[in-house]
Amino acid sequence: MSTENEGNAVPAAPSVPPVPDAAPEGTPASAPRDAAYDLPEHPEQPEQPTAAAAAPVAPAPPEAPAPVPAGAGAGWPPPPPALPAYGAAPAWGAPVAGHETQQLGLGLPLEPQPQPRKRSNGLVTAVVVAALVAGGIGGGIGYWGAKNNDSGSIGSTTVSAGTPEDLKRDAGTVAGVAQKSLPSVVTIEAKGGNGEGGTGTGFIYDKEGHILTNNHVVASAADGGELTATFSDGKKYTAEVVGRAEGYDVAVVKLKDAPSGLAPLPLADSEKVAVGDTTIAIGAPFGLSNTVTTGIISAKNRPVASGDGSGSSSSYMSALQTDASINPGNSGGPLLDSRGAVIGINSAIQSAGSGGIGQSQSGSIGLGFAIPINQAKNVAEQLIKTGKPVYPLIGATVTMNAEGEGATISPQGEGGTPAISPNGPAAKAGLKAGDVITKFNDTPIDSGPTLIGQIWTHKPGDTVTLTYKRDGKESTAQVTLGKREGDN
Repeated sequence: MSTENEGNAVPAAPSVPPVPDAAPEGTPASAPRDAAYDLPEHPEQPEQPTAAAAAPVAPAPPEAPAPVPAGAGAGWPPPPPALPAYGAAPAWGAPVAGHETQQLGLGLPLEPQPQPRKRSNGLVTAVVVAALVAGGIGGGIGYWGAKNNDSGSIGSTTVSAGTPEDLKRDAGTVAGVAQKSLPSVVTIEAKGGNGEGGTGTGFIYDKEGHILTNNHVVASAADGGELTATFSDGKKYTAEVVGRAEGYDVAVVKLKDAPSGLAPLPLADSEKVAVGDTTIAIGAPFGLSNTVTTGIISAKNRPVASGDGSGSSSSYMSALQTDASINPGNSGGPLLDSRGAVIGINSAIQSAGSGGIGQSQSGSIGLGFAIPINQAKNVAEQLIKTGKPVYPLIGATVTMNAEGEGATISPQGEGGTPAISPNGPAAKAGLKAGDVITKFNDTPIDSGPTLIGQIWTHKPGDTVTLTYKRDGKESTAQVTLGKREGDN
């Protein structure tokens, strides 16, 4: 595949490097927290008394073990398909022709709608320093449905979030944040013209009825499909896609008949999030709407690259990592701080197991990844304004096989085109093929995905400092980011 962008060719596909021993640490735990919203901190809780031991009870006579159902065996699930190949990517993260990754996790199947009973072929890989795998609708994290009768999983109905007076909780507690935030979170059901679709999550972005979610949640319904949003009180509304940014895996949808009194969730400053901060995730894991889970920020600036497995798209983010339980169906839902402000959009997970993409029902192992809300907000504003995304670029093609050493500018672009776009940002800054980029501003760069993730946290027109090595000598260059406009 070849894509032209201001003279910058998308590279052919080299291999992805092995997993490094360490990833960038991100912001230290001492970083100041965001104080943009005057919400109370989590109050100290009184120590609970220890319950007295119960009196011994005589054991009941043993019972015969329950019979094992006929046909129960260990042959399920069937072996999954092989991984697709990854390759070189331009430093602005345009769609990549193919990918090759070392498998670290399981792909997650999609939640099909009850009729017809089909699965999406959209798959995803995510690179956390080297490689992470997850499945989804057209990329990103996928969802496995509680409604899927073939899966044997339980059914789910929407439960009202209304709270009696005697169950109200103090603001700043997890229960208080949940009670305030749940009415602003929706379960999204998308259905394409061919009947394929799935279920994910979104949250109210503004009082006009715009909802922020993942692109892969709504992609199947983007062209003439059906899209609905169900609130925590069970009320359902039809919606339409305003704009999609496939590269960022961000989408904005809007309620067609938005009710009055919508309460947008407050947005935090994701740059001020510190490792160890409390996190609260809300979504519909495995179809179970209005589910709340908690954890902490485990790391920042995790390079995560994702695509739909077809070679037609790719996305990159410098993700927030959390150990809050995130499962298929949490896609597009908010990751909140302890005050109830959004710090990220839950988008990808890594699953344990030895299977491959697309068939496993594996769930959370405490490795979830969210798009930082600062980046998502920039994308959302652009989509609301024009309906189309804008991507920053440096005008250079980088390889993906220099893990741990930096992001190396390729000897040449796809089809023998120059690796450095003539008159592009990198060319104007004096960068050349073979240069190894080791820092983006103050962030260490150990691979192509890390570099692209950092670029995409900025806007076109921003000036950044690149540190690079050439013939063993370290130098710096000031680069003003260019732009590429996309259809999605």
